Amino acid sequence: MSALYPTLPPFALEPQLVSRIWGRRDLKPWYPDMPTEEPIGEAWLSGDACVALSGPLRGQTLQEICSSQARALLGADRAEAESPLLIKILFAQEKLSVQVHPDDAMAQRKGSPRGKTECWYALEAGPDAEVACGLKPGASLGAIEASLKDGTLEKWLEVLPVKTGEMIFVDAGTVHAIWPGSVLLETQQNSDITYRLYDYGRPRPLHVQESLEALRLRTEAGKVEPVEEADRTRLVDCAYFRIERMTVGGHVASDRFTTAGQALSYLFLLSGTARVSIRSGESVPWPAHTLLAVAACCEDFQLECDGAVELIRIVAK
Repeated sequence: MSALYPTLPPFALEPQLVSRIWGRRDLKPWYPDMPTEEPIGEAWLSGDACVALSGPLRGQTLQEICSSQARALLGADRAEAESPLLIKILFAQEKLSVQVHPDDAMAQRKGSPRGKTECWYALEAGPDAEVACGLKPGASLGAIEASLKDGTLEKWLEVLPVKTGEMIFVDAGTVHAIWPGSVLLETQQNSDITYRLYDYGRPRPLHVQESLEALRLRTEAGKVEPVEEADRTRLVDCAYFRIERMTVGGHVASDRFTTAGQALSYLFLLSGTARVSIRSGESVPWPAHTLLAVAACCEDFQLECDGAVELIRIVAK
């Protein structure tokens, strides 16, 4: 049994690559040292099986750490001993299925603890990058059902062009699909419930009735305008997470990043290189394109940056 820690130093998590038929084999420049023979669609950055790369819990999975160190990692008010958020990088080489995720109420009726509201931050976007996000005005359940039968569902999808640095919010109940041309940082409730509404003829199961039950004709989904604050840019703020973009340099104290015992947060290094100095005197590397988990009850630490670095801060609610 693991010792209980009242506080925890921040620790980096090793990404877990997940094969998908719509993924890609070349992960440069994101993970150039992680070759793969299978097409990789997702890099799970805060998955249950992701392993801590540093700190006293090095070698343990995030699931094990959440279970044994729930109070220190997640905060006193968390009822469930698991990460509330799942964060991924998505590498789409083909169109993903058109899908819908349930809200909390529907998920709980179906026996799951939570639904799935998510958002996408465009790490990279080509000139023709697009996503489908929501339904066009005039859509009805009848029209959607008819379009599924004759293969014309795409005419009802609201299509958004995507540019690097943009944030797109996708609340539960939104009909959506990721299309090729971009690399997206996805933050979502820690749920993998996906109902496929349409899959371009691929031989995979569809969940049409569940999708029709889950979908809402009108949602809050769409692009979110960034809000400039004193020392950061707020990208999105909803019931489940708050996401910020920050540029820092030199030696930065931990109070810029912590939540004073309230919630687990994650830092994602967008650019540059950095190290983290912790109370034990250890200075550990923070690899680019990985998450740094910052516990709700976090020890003081210092971020040491080689010049200016850009990062994304994701706070669980």
